[in-house]
Amino acid sequence: MKFHIVTIFPDFFRGPFEHGVVQKARDAGLLEIHVHDLRTWTYDRHRTVDDRPFGGGEGMLLKAGPLFEAVEAILPERSEGSKVVLLSAQGKKFDQAKAREFAGLHELLLICGRYEGVDERVAEHLADEELSIGDYVLSGGELAAAVVVDAVARLREGVLGNETSAVDESFGEEGLLDWPQYTRPAEFRGWKVPDVLIGGNHEEIRKWRGKAAREKTARQRPDLLAALSLESSGK
Repeated sequence: MKFHIVTIFPDFFRGPFEHGVVQKARDAGLLEIHVHDLRTWTYDRHRTVDDRPFGGGEGMLLKAGPLFEAVEAILPERSEGSKVVLLSAQGKKFDQAKAREFAGLHELLLICGRYEGVDERVAEHLADEELSIGDYVLSGGELAAAVVVDAVARLREGVLGNETSAVDESFGEEGLLDWPQYTRPAEFRGWKVPDVLIGGNHEEIRKWRGKAAREKTARQRPDLLAALSLESSGK
């Protein structure tokens, strides 16, 4: 799979993609990550990518021109296996279901918003989707792009050492949080690991994990259970 990131801070990505499973997948040829400097598609002496918003207001906006030229140069022909995503605080929520959808693509281009925002014509006529990684405002889309690449990359075949890891985890196929996990020692400061986990009965462990996952989801993210209930009822 090939990722493209359009940004005004290309050096930002030297750190996030040089560690862990993403770097290993790149070394193995399973992923390609290309970071593009938006200022490449500017033609004035100051390499200007932003301007003041019409109607007044605080801050500056990324201009439409450089972004359109960048995307059209990187992806001159769009296909069903490619997508262009604008990362901004105004977008729909990025989640595990969207990560799984993107993992089925051949090519994903991420536009990193900056300043006060991006000319709306980018969202309306250039990007296929506008996404946010959460209900908060970041200084730019670079952190969000790193999150999206990591979440999508680990779902690609061969990226994780154990292929079931992406299934048996939070937001997996059942839509629940992961069950509580423990490691040695079996007792730490008086807190003991549940007896069922050290008893060796795999069927009982499976049942306990299912029950514990649902209990933790109810405690930490009741909204997920509510969504699952609506889905099962067909509403």
